Amino acid sequence: MTVSAPGKLMLFGEHAVVYGYPCIVTAISQRLEVSLSDTDNVPGDRRFVDAAIQAWGDGKDIKLSAKCAFSGCYGFGSSSAVTVATLKALRPEAPDRTLFDTAYKIILEIQGVGSGFDVASAVFGGTLYYIKNKAIEPLAVKDVPLVVGYTGIKSNTVDLIKMVAKKREEYPEKLERICKAIGKIVDEAKTRMIEGDWERVGKLMDFNQEYLRDLGVSSEKLETLIGAAKSAGAYGAKLSGAGGGDCMIALASAEKRQSVEEAITKAGGEVVHVTPNAEEVRVEA
Repeated sequence: MTVSAPGKLMLFGEHAVVYGYPCIVTAISQRLEVSLSDTDNVPGDRRFVDAAIQAWGDGKDIKLSAKCAFSGCYGFGSSSAVTVATLKALRPEAPDRTLFDTAYKIILEIQGVGSGFDVASAVFGGTLYYIKNKAIEPLAVKDVPLVVGYTGIKSNTVDLIKMVAKKREEYPEKLERICKAIGKIVDEAKTRMIEGDWERVGKLMDFNQEYLRDLGVSSEKLETLIGAAKSAGAYGAKLSGAGGGDCMIALASAEKRQSVEEAITKAGGEVVHVTPNAEEVRVEA
């Protein structure tokens, strides 16, 4: 059996989602595949696969192979995707909610931190409005005009979450104010995305980026690529994910898309071609 799960991109709500505020995440067309096979071939970090086998393998000697259409450097949620795909391969009949709960538990046990939006994206696909332990709501959006630029720098999500947590201990009122403001941006973005008002959604991305900058999770390279995209005519741009490196995203009209992509490349970024709003985890064969 072969199962595939999508990668993800965070559109709005980074870091604030950890503290109970909403975020918007989209599944992307680049997928990770897991196959039950005669030989073991799992490149990279095996912890997530092994934990999934321990959870749902029923004590059997199970061999798996895994391959990924995207680099683990991009921050597209490969850990969650491989966990979800492995569990689905072991119990394809399991309800989505059970699959989500089990995968999220594994991620928390291994990483120690996380809000579950990346697991939700792999399980349910599409574009989701997500609140930790409260809401997983599909959004009826189409044709998100997204441009993705990779900084060339791999970020450490766990370290960045812990850094923000430390700041929250030192400056609780300021951090709560920032998270609350980000939550309001997410709520408006949800409405505007459903309406297809991408110009306003781009402006909301700019606002979200200002707060992420205040949290200290942006970087010189991210700011360079974001600035280049906006100067080339993007509606708006921001980092995507924990920050520090990984990817930035921009929204651009069809007329401006090529100019924005060229500007990102010229500024030293790598344009990553993905389609948002992709399908959920699925059995391929």
